[in-house]
Amino acid sequence: MTGDERIIPVLIEEEMKTAYIDYSMSVIVSRALPDVRDGLKPVHRRVLFGMQELGVLSNRPYKKSARIVGEVLGKYHPHGDSSVYDTMVRMAQDWSLRYPLVDGQGNFGSVDGDSPAAMRYTEARLRKIAEEMLTDIDKETVDFRPNFDDSLKEPIVLPGKLPNLIVNGASGIAVGMATNMPPHNLTETINAICAYIDNRDIDVAGLMEHVKAPDFPTGGIIYGYEGVKEAFETGRGRVVMRAKATTEEMPNGKEMIIVTEIPYQVNKAEMIKKTADLVNDGKLDGISDIRDESDRNGMRIVYELKKDAIPNVVLNKLYKYTALQTPFSVNNIALVNGRPETLNLRDLIHYFVEHRHEVVTRRTQYELRKAEERAHILEGLIIAVDNLDEVIKLIRGSRTPEEARNGLMERFELSELQAKAILDMRLQKLTGLEIDKLKEEYDELMKLIEKLKAILADEGLRMQIIKDEMLELKDKFGDERRSEIVYSADDFKIEDIIADEAVVVTISHLGYIKRTPLSEYKTQARGGVGSKGSTTRDEDFLESLFVATNHNYLLFFTEKGRCYWMRVFEIPEGAKNSKGRAIQNLINIESDDRIKAFIKATDLKDQEYIENNFVVMVTKKGVIKKTSLEAYSRPRSNGINAITVRDGDTLLEAKLTDGKDDILMALRSGKAIRFPEEKVRPMGRNASGVKGITLGHDKDEVVGMVTVKEGEATILVVSENGYGKRSALEDYRITNRGGKGVKTLNVTDKTGELVSLKAVTDENDLMIITKNGITIRMAVENIRVAGRATQGVRLISLKGKDQIAAIAKVEHQEEDEHEDENSDAENNVADNENNDAASE
Repeated sequence: MTGDERIIPVLIEEEMKTAYIDYSMSVIVSRALPDVRDGLKPVHRRVLFGMQELGVLSNRPYKKSARIVGEVLGKYHPHGDSSVYDTMVRMAQDWSLRYPLVDGQGNFGSVDGDSPAAMRYTEARLRKIAEEMLTDIDKETVDFRPNFDDSLKEPIVLPGKLPNLIVNGASGIAVGMATNMPPHNLTETINAICAYIDNRDIDVAGLMEHVKAPDFPTGGIIYGYEGVKEAFETGRGRVVMRAKATTEEMPNGKEMIIVTEIPYQVNKAEMIKKTADLVNDGKLDGISDIRDESDRNGMRIVYELKKDAIPNVVLNKLYKYTALQTPFSVNNIALVNGRPETLNLRDLIHYFVEHRHEVVTRRTQYELRKAEERAHILEGLIIAVDNLDEVIKLIRGSRTPEEARNGLMERFELSELQAKAILDMRLQKLTGLEIDKLKEEYDELMKLIEKLKAILADEGLRMQIIKDEMLELKDKFGDERRSEIVYSADDFKIEDIIADEAVVVTISHLGYIKRTPLSEYKTQARGGVGSKGSTTRDEDFLESLFVATNHNYLLFFTEKGRCYWMRVFEIPEGAKNSKGRAIQNLINIESDDRIKAFIKATDLKDQEYIENNFVVMVTKKGVIKKTSLEAYSRPRSNGINAITVRDGDTLLEAKLTDGKDDILMALRSGKAIRFPEEKVRPMGRNASGVKGITLGHDKDEVVGMVTVKEGEATILVVSENGYGKRSALEDYRITNRGGKGVKTLNVTDKTGELVSLKAVTDENDLMIITKNGITIRMAVENIRVAGRATQGVRLISLKGKDQIAAIAKVEHQEEDEHEDENSDAENNVADNENNDAASE
C-alpha cells in the first residue's frame, strides 16, 4: 500500500442506506415523476426540446425517428435508445395521450398492443399543440442547466402554456411511490383555470362545475361519480371506466352487443382473447360468437348472443368478468419544488397558474430589457442623424475607429454601445425616409416600454395575460368530451346534478320504456287530432303514459316476486315518436323471470310518504299481501325479494295505495270479491301473504286485482270469447277477505271464462289482444254499464277458435277524419268494428 492510500472502514448498513436513498431520490426526481409545472418527466422534456432544436416543427418536413433519437441521446439523455424512442412513440399515439404532442408518420403501434416499427422506418415532427409547450423558451422564461457532459444547456422545465399535466395525465413508478394521473378535457380545464384566476378562493367543488371528470382518449363511460369526486378533492380515488356498448338486432332475430369504445389503457386484442377463453370455459354464458370488426373508421367489437340470452344480463357479466369495466386508480403525485406531493384538483391548477405567472413575469422582464436596450441604441442614432454633418466631420477626421468612437462619446455624451451603433450604421439609413422610420420605431418602443412596466407593476394585468393566453389556447385546440359520465345507483346526492324536471314516461305492452321532456307534448285544443305518440313494433302498443319528475322512482315487480328500482332520470331519453329501450335490458332481471307490474313512487327518502303508503300484491292463486312502502325504500342494483311466492304460484299485480282503498279481485270462474284494504294487515317484505279469495276449483286462478275508492271508476270484466261489461262499484257488496266472492259475469260456454278485471272511466280506451295476434282499440264509453250478474255484450267478433289473450287499459285517443291515413288507418277500422260489436 502506498503512502497516500488508506482504507476507511464503514458500516455496511449505513453505506447501503445512504446509497439506496441516493438512488431512490435520483429515480424520484430525475426519472419517474412529472414536474407539476409542465407535467413532463426529464425524458419527455428532452425529446420535445431536442425536436425543437433539430427544427422538426409542425410546419416543417418529417424527420426520421432515428435522427431525432440520436439528437436527444447525444446531447441530453445518455441512456438506452429504446427509452427515448418509446417515449416519443407514446407521445404520438392518440389512444395513449388525450392531446398527442408528436406527429408520427408510419407504424406507431396500435390499440391492440402491436409494437411500433423500428425507428429507422418511422418519421416524426412536433404537433402544433406541442409547440405551445416550448413557446418563449428563448426569452429567459425558464432556467437552464448544463447537460451530462457540460457541453450544452438544457431547460430545467418548459414554459408550458398548455396545462399538460392535467390534460394528458401521467404515470410512473418511482421507489416507494408511484403516480397515476388521468387525462382531462382541455376546454373544461381552461374554464377551471380561468375560474381560479377570477376567484383565488374557489374550492374544489367550484372547480368541479367546470372540470366534470377525467376525459380519456379512448372515450368510454365513467361509471359512478363518487370516485371522481374523491380524486378531485384528495388527489386519490378510484374511477370506474366502462366500454360504450349498444344492442342491435340481427336479421335472424338474435341480438348482439356492439362495443365502440373501450376503457383507457386496455389492450383490445388481449381483452377479446380473454373473453373468448371465458366463453369456451363456460364461465360466461349467453355469447355464441365474438368478432372484431374494427377498421380505419373506428372500433367495433361484436358479441353475438344466443337466442334466449338477455343483452343486459350478458353485458353486466362482461362488465364484471372482463376488461370492459376497468378501474383507474388515481394517485396525483408530482414534483413540487423538487419534492413529491399528492395534489388535488385545486393544487394542480394553483401550481400551473403560479408557473405561468413566473413565465409571463420573466418574459416581460426580458422584453423590457431588450426594448430598453434597443431604445438606448435608437437614442444614439437619432442624436447622430440630428447632428449629421458634425458626426461625419468627426468620423472623417479620426485616424482609427477607436478614435472616432471616443470622439463621439465625448462630443455627444454617448455610451460606448451608442457610439458603436453609429459607426456600424449603413449609409442608406441616412435617407429621409429611414430617419423617419427610426423616430417612429423609437416612439413605438417607448409605448411598449411603458406597457411592459405597467404589466410588471400590476399582478392583475399579468393574470389577465395568462387568462387571455388560456382562452386563445381553448379556441385553437379545445374540443368536446369523449368520455361520457353515467351516474351509478351508489352515487351520493345525484339529485344535485340532475334537474327535477317534469317528463312523460311511456311503457309499451311489450315492455319498451322511455322518457320524453314534457315540452315535447305541446298543448292542443280540445277535440284536436292529437299527435303521434311513439313508434312501436307492429304487435306492440303504448300501454302506460304518465307524467313524473326526474327524481321519482319506478318500482318493477316480477312474477317470481322480485322488486327492482329505477330512477326516472335513469330511463333512456327518447323523442316522442321513438320506440324506447326494453326494460329487461335496463335492470338485472333473471333470464327466466318477467316483469308483471310497476308502480311510481314520488320520494323514497321522505319518511312520512313511505310510512303512509303501501304496496298491495296479489298472486294467481289468490294470495294477497300488503307491505309498507318503507320496506322498499332502499334500492339495490340486483333487486330484492318483494314477496315469497309459493310453489306453483306467480305474482300477478302490484298497486300503490294509501291504506284506505277497496280491493277487488276476480277469478277465471267468474267470481269477484270486494273488501276494504284495512282487512289485510301490513306484513314484512319476505312474507308470502294471506288468502284474498277462495278459488272456485283446482284450475281456477285470479285474473286481475284493482284498488279503487267509491265513485272513482266502474269495474270492467272481459271473458275469453270476447264478451264484456261495465258495472258500478256499488254492485259489489263489501265482504270479508278470503271468501268465495259474488258473480261478476255470468260465465257460460258462449262467454268463456273471465280473462281480465280493470277499473275504468269514460276517459279510457281498451286494447284487446287475441291469441292469433289481432289487436284492436275501442273507447270504454262505448261499453254500456250493466248489472253485475249479466253476461255482457260482445266486444269483438272472434274467428274460429280464437280467444282473447290480454286486455290493456290505455289513454283515450280522439279519432278525426283528417288524421294521417298511414299511421292510424288500422285504428279507424278497428273502432268501426268495435262500435258495431258494442251495438250488437
